[in-house]
Parts: sequence; structure tokens; C-alpha cells
Amino acid sequence: MFETATEGSGDENNGGSMPTMGFLGHLEELRRRLVYSIAAVAVGFFACWWRVERIYDIMQRPIMNALKANGMSEKLVYLNPTEPFNLYLKIAALAGLFLTSPFVLYQVWMFISPGLYRNEKRYVVPFMVSTIALFAGGGYFGYKVVYPQALGFLIHFGRQFQPMITIGEYTSLFLSIVLGMGLIFEMPILIFFLSLMGIVSAAFMWKNFRYAILLIFIIAAIVTPTPDILNMCIFAAPMVALYVFSIGIAWFVHPTRRRARQEKKAT
Repeated sequence: MFETATEGSGDENNGGSMPTMGFLGHLEELRRRLVYSIAAVAVGFFACWWRVERIYDIMQRPIMNALKANGMSEKLVYLNPTEPFNLYLKIAALAGLFLTSPFVLYQVWMFISPGLYRNEKRYVVPFMVSTIALFAGGGYFGYKVVYPQALGFLIHFGRQFQPMITIGEYTSLFLSIVLGMGLIFEMPILIFFLSLMGIVSAAFMWKNFRYAILLIFIIAAIVTPTPDILNMCIFAAPMVALYVFSIGIAWFVHPTRRRARQEKKAT
């Protein structure tokens, strides 16, 4: 599990793999990559700290728009004097992590790449670009579509009451939806690695398509903050599209398909 094949031991078509690395070597490599990642996130934190109020202004736009549309006071509250400061620390840390995510992902790739064949390492650039793009796309979809729809429904439904929404409660709801949608959009990346290792195949995913749809709608019903069918479908629709896209990825990178392409090139 902790050793990679020796040079030249791989199949001639895949170009072999990196030299053997023992257990202690893996631990040292992991420690080095973690130190680099933590240092980068720390730099990102301090860079975002100076603009944290501006960052939070962007985060609270959906609730401000929903309150304004229903003629309510556009103001969030806090119950503890330390809450705004702690909140800004949390926001700066998360923003710093997102800002430095390309470097952090590169460290992840550098840690796992010794266990891959040379021809598989060409996926490094597509891996990093697609991971960041999918996460950002999912977060943007949640911020622009899912979250405003959910807030509009909830605020309008309770318009006969005076809201006292705390900054902590609002931020938790915001992050659960936006980050949740970002993680959901990472489904193709997960399928990519599972298919690359031969754990899942396109045939398996297509055969179980109906069960996947059922599971997707169950997940959407759990994570959606409102009980109406429309918002559940808004959550589920991109997940279904991503599942179909993932089937194509599984078909392309599965070991069976790779061997077939190599045999075709050889002939």
C-alpha cells in the first residue's frame, strides 16, 4: 500500500512508475506537503484579512436583497460582542484557503503522483484546473441561483414576523449551501479517480442510473433549506447533469478503455 513499483517494472505502454518509496519516506513527504500547504493558507489568510469586510458584504448580498424585496430592515444582528471578530477570522481563513487552493491542490498532486504511471501524470493540469473550476462553478451556482431562491421563499413565507437574523446563523446557512454545492460539483473528479483505479466503470454507473437518480433526490431533499419541490429540483438538476457527465469520464479513463486504446495504437 505504501510502496510504489520500481523503475521499469510497469507495463511498457504506460512507461513505468517512480522509484520505490518506503513508509517513512511517505510520512516525510506528507509532512513536507502539509507544511507547505499550511504556510500558503496562512499567507492567504493575512491577505484576505485586510479585505474581510468587503468579502462579507458580498456574502450577505442575498439576504439583503431578500429582506429589501419584502420591505424589511436590511440589517443582521449579533448576540455576543466577540461574534463579529470571530466571524471575520473564520471568513478570512476560508477565503485564504480558497485563494491558495491551486497551490494546496498542487501539493496534494505531488504527494499522490509517485504512485502513478508516467502517462497518468499528464492529468495534473486537467486535475487542478477542473477541480478549481468545478468547485468555483458549484459555489457560484449556489450563490447566484440556489441560495437566493431559498432565501426568497423563506423570507417571504415569514413576512408577517419581524426577523432577527444573527450573523452567525446566516453565515452557517450561507456556507452550508455554497460550499455544499461546490463539493457536489466535484463529483466528476471523484468518479475520475475511482475509474482510474478501476473501482467503478461507465457500465456500472449506467446500469444503476435509476438508483443514482433516487439517491440524488434524497440528498437534495436533505440539503435543501426549504420544503418545496422547486428548490429540491434546483439542487437535484445539476447533480443529475454531473452524474451523466461522470459516466463519460468513467468510460474514457477506465483501465479497460485505456488498454483498448493502447492496443489500437500498437496495431
